[in-house]
Amino acid sequence: MKNTIEIANRFREVILNGTWIANTNFKDQLENLDWKIAVSPIQNLNTIAALAQHIHYYINGINQVFRGGTLDIKDQFSFEFPPIHSQEQWDIFLTKFWNDSEEFASLVEKMTDEKIDDVFVDAKYGTYKRNIEAMIEHSYYHLGQIVLIKKQLNV
Repeated sequence: MKNTIEIANRFREVILNGTWIANTNFKDQLENLDWKIAVSPIQNLNTIAALAQHIHYYINGINQVFRGGTLDIKDQFSFEFPPIHSQEQWDIFLTKFWNDSEEFASLVEKMTDEKIDDVFVDAKYGTYKRNIEAMIEHSYYHLGQIVLIKKQLNV
């Protein structure tokens, strides 16, 4: 199996369909979640919606690079999103999240093993592989937060 297929499947596990590492994934945690719960604040923590949008922000930004575009995402903007005010807005966001996540995985699968070892945009960011693995690790980190917040909200 090509390295790119393995890493793409690891990405799918955390976002779309896996249970091996965390016994859950983003889709499992968010798909049937009421929008009011997703935007409910608890203490000074980020909301579930903010965490999901934060991960999507990075996926979308990296997809742009994978498609040959520029790296325009900035950490300082990674939690700046318009508020969600309805179930319809939440569902639209989730559909985009799932679609962009599948695109991310598909673009990774199509990379050659040589490409995955190339520099990602600038040498200071490391390789494509390093950035894809960081996206997976970053996603698991925030998935854990979402699970804990849901427990605090008694969901």
